[in-house]
Amino acid sequence: MSFNKRIKIKKLLENDHIGQDATIMGWVRTKRSNKNVTFIAINDGSTINNYQVVADPALIDEDILKKVTTGACLKINGRIVASQGAGQQAEISASSIEVLGEADTETYPLQPKKHSLEFLREIAHLRIRTNTFGAVFRVRHALAFAVHKYFNDKGFFYIHTPIITSSDAEGAGETFKVTVLDIKNPPLTEEGKINFKEDFFEKETNLTVSGQLEGELAAMGLAEIYTFGPTFRAENSNTARHLAEFWMIEPEMAFYDAQDNQDLAEDFLKFVISYALENCKDDLEFLDKRAAEEETTKKADQRSEMGLIDRLKFVVENEFQRITYTEAIDILRNSNHNKKKKFQYLVESWGVDLQSEHERYLVEKHFNKPVILTDYPKDIKAFYMRQNDDGKTVAAMDILFPGIGEIVGGSQREERLDYLTKRMEEMNIPTEEMWWYLDTRRFGSTPHAGFGLGFERLVLFVTGMGNIRDVIAFPRTPGHAEF
Repeated sequence: MSFNKRIKIKKLLENDHIGQDATIMGWVRTKRSNKNVTFIAINDGSTINNYQVVADPALIDEDILKKVTTGACLKINGRIVASQGAGQQAEISASSIEVLGEADTETYPLQPKKHSLEFLREIAHLRIRTNTFGAVFRVRHALAFAVHKYFNDKGFFYIHTPIITSSDAEGAGETFKVTVLDIKNPPLTEEGKINFKEDFFEKETNLTVSGQLEGELAAMGLAEIYTFGPTFRAENSNTARHLAEFWMIEPEMAFYDAQDNQDLAEDFLKFVISYALENCKDDLEFLDKRAAEEETTKKADQRSEMGLIDRLKFVVENEFQRITYTEAIDILRNSNHNKKKKFQYLVESWGVDLQSEHERYLVEKHFNKPVILTDYPKDIKAFYMRQNDDGKTVAAMDILFPGIGEIVGGSQREERLDYLTKRMEEMNIPTEEMWWYLDTRRFGSTPHAGFGLGFERLVLFVTGMGNIRDVIAFPRTPGHAEF
C-alpha cells in the first residue's frame, strides 16, 4: 500500500486543485447520508479544517459506507470538484473508498460532540484527534521550530546536555533517582547506608532538573549555546501549573551581563510568539474562540479584557516593564490588595519570595503588561547567581506573563571564583563534588549569563489553555505515568 501519493488536506485547501485526481487519507469526523449521496468530513491532522468527501452510493459499495463511522480511518481516491455547499470551495468526489481502520461506534469514545478536558485527559492517547488538541499540538510544534530557528539565526549552538546527572542544579533535592541496584535488597555500607559504589555509575545519580550547569561549561568554549530538552522534578504537586516531566529551553551566553540577558529573553519571547501568530492562524483563531467561550463561564471580575490573539499581539508589540524586586515589594505592600488582605500571602517585608498571585497582580493589575523583575535578595536565589555590589541582592531576573506568572527565570552567573566558592559554602553545597563547575572559574573565567524557559508554560500562554497537562501530549504527574 503506497502512502506517499496522498495529498495533505492543508495543501488541498491552500491551492486550486479543481479538476485534478487526488488521494487523501484521514480520520472521519462526521458522516451524513441520504438515499442519493453520503457526505463525509475527513481530517488528516495537517490542519484544523476538515475536507468534504462526496460519496455516490452507486459508485461506493454499501458495505464500505456502513464501515465509514466517526473515528474510522479512510483512503479516498477521487476528483477534486467545485463544492455545491457553503463553507468550502472544493470537495472530493470519491471514486473509491478503502477503510484502513474501523472504529466501532459503540466503543469509540470520541463522538461528534463537545467533551470535557477532564474526560479527554483520561484518554490522552486519543485526545490528539480532537480539534482542540490538534490545534494545541500544531502550535506547540510551531513554537518548538521557532525556538531552534531563533537561536540558529543568532549564531547559537544547540547542545545536548545529559539526562542522567549527579548534580541538582536547583539545589531543591526533589529529583528522580536512577539506579540499577536491587531496591528490595540493596548493598549497604558499614554504616548501614545504601552503597552506591556498587551502582552502575558508582555514585548517586538522578534525572536532570536542569541543563544549565552543563550549558555553562559549553558556553565557556562556544560562547553562545542553548539547550532544549526534557527535565524532571519529583514535586508532589497536583496543580494546573506543575508537571513531573517537562521541556526546558536554556540558553547560556559568555560575555553577556544582566542587561544583555534581559534584552535577549524579551527579544526571544517576542520572536517565537510572532512566529506562532504568523504560521498558526487557523489554529489560533479556533483557540481564540474557545478561550472566549471559556471566559463566559468565569465571574465577571475574573474575565480577561483581551482575547487570546489580542493578548499575544499586545505582548509582541509592547516593551516589557522592567522593575527591581525592591520596587515590586513597595508596590505590592502598598496595594489595596495587600491592605484589604485579598492576597492569600500578604506582603509584609523585604526578602520574602513572591507567590504567583503577587506576580500576576504586577502584570495584570498594576502594569497591564509583561514585567521583567530584577535584583532579587540573594537568600532566596540559587548559589550560581552573581552577587550585586550591595551584598544583599543578585543579578537575577524573572519574566512575568499575564495568566501565567513567571515564565522565564535567569541571571548573570557568578564568574568570580572566590565569591562563588564562598556562596556554595554558605549554602552547604560541597565544592569538592562541583570541581568541574569551579574549574570554569579557575581557567579563563568571564562574565556570562543565561535563562531558563519552561516550554509548556510558553505553550500554555500561546494557546490559552488553562491547565499545563493539556499542552504536553502525555503528561507525567503524581500517580500518572500511562502510555
